[in-house]
Amino acid sequence: MAKRVTIMIDDDLDKKLRLRQAKLIQQEQASYSYSKVINETLRKVLK
Repeated sequence: MAKRVTIMIDDDLDKKLRLRQAKLIQQEQASYSYSKVINETLRKVLK
């Protein structure tokens, strides 16, 4: 179940996440939410 939270993300990390999101949108030819990018990135790192 998803939970709505507020966090502060440094500008450099935000830029990297946005670039990752743009890359995924181009590859998938579909929308890809910022939240989904953050969740997938955190899952990969926190394994």
